[in-house]
Amino acid sequence: MLGTFTYYNPCKMHFGPDSLDSLTEELGCYGDAILLTYGGGSIKKSGLYDQVKSYLDKAGKTVYEVAGVMSNPTIEKLIEGCKVARDNNVDLILAVGGGSVIDYAKAVSVCAWCDDDPWEKYFARMEDPDNRIIPVGDILTMSGTGSEMNAGSVITNHKAGLKIGHVFGGDVIPKFAIVDPTLTFTVPDYQMKAGVFDAFNHIQEQYFSGTDDNVSDYVSEALMKSLVRNSRIAVNNPTNYEARSNISWICTWALNTFIACGKSTDWEVHMIGQSIGALTNAAHGMTLSAVALPYYRLIMPYGLPKFKRFATEVWGIDATGKTDAVVAKEGLDAMAQWMQEIGVVMHASELGLTSDMIDAAVKGAFILDGGYKKLTPDEIRQIIVESK
Repeated sequence: MLGTFTYYNPCKMHFGPDSLDSLTEELGCYGDAILLTYGGGSIKKSGLYDQVKSYLDKAGKTVYEVAGVMSNPTIEKLIEGCKVARDNNVDLILAVGGGSVIDYAKAVSVCAWCDDDPWEKYFARMEDPDNRIIPVGDILTMSGTGSEMNAGSVITNHKAGLKIGHVFGGDVIPKFAIVDPTLTFTVPDYQMKAGVFDAFNHIQEQYFSGTDDNVSDYVSEALMKSLVRNSRIAVNNPTNYEARSNISWICTWALNTFIACGKSTDWEVHMIGQSIGALTNAAHGMTLSAVALPYYRLIMPYGLPKFKRFATEVWGIDATGKTDAVVAKEGLDAMAQWMQEIGVVMHASELGLTSDMIDAAVKGAFILDGGYKKLTPDEIRQIIVESK
């Protein structure tokens, strides 16, 4: 049964080969001052930087740049970007890169005109934006986070030992997104696999909540099944356009808020993974793959009907003559087999998590109550220890 909700997503999506040509149309909607943000230089090696610059130059834009956005954007980098954006009164932030670059652009869009400490206001106190917000547009080069079409932003504060995400609201959602799946071909296999699991877990975190017959669950099952199928193809043939385009579209729909409609949602895997990421600086998707199975095995008894459904509908487990618990376990075993097959990280120790980090990882994992069981700190510890 669906309850009351409001669905709003103002992002205009340009998808497919040659979708970069849509940048000309989009740039015409904004003023002359553009802040271009990107990562460590891969867009220059691929030639994408020169392509984007040519569109900007033809549009007569004045371009300011913040390069070197890291895979886990820091508060220090955020402050740097805010200063550039504010000092030059930019009209649009154009993010070219993966989810981290787009997350970063959204954080700058909210924080540039904030007169308070942005970390305290928006990431510690989780306040709603009440200052000027700079529009964001993005050109996606790595699929996984869904950041191209949502209002979320994750920032790391190494001094505090915290990695915190804030979903700001509709005004922060990018105004346009350009997704050409061929741009994702240059992403290293490790990052591609991390993105695949990030998207898969985004769907899980929304799916494994609630007990009603919700249309979102049917959509989620289809997305998960398609992602499993296409990830297997892409791992063996990274330039298979059909597989990579399907993965890109799935990743967007996994977290553009659509399948969250009518769901309480459960983001505990993300909370634990982000805590580990704050300590290890590991790839986000791999922190999730390291802790997902221990978490879901722990909460499975509390949401057994949905875990049984996950097993039969997503993994094709035959339930004939079996108890619900056996079917549910076989579903998670099938998930583990797929994870091993595509080559994601299965243990947090592979990410650099050591025994002396466990206390800090437990402390940094926020405990939420949207899932089938609200964890205790001891259970968080159990999951992290089992993940090692």
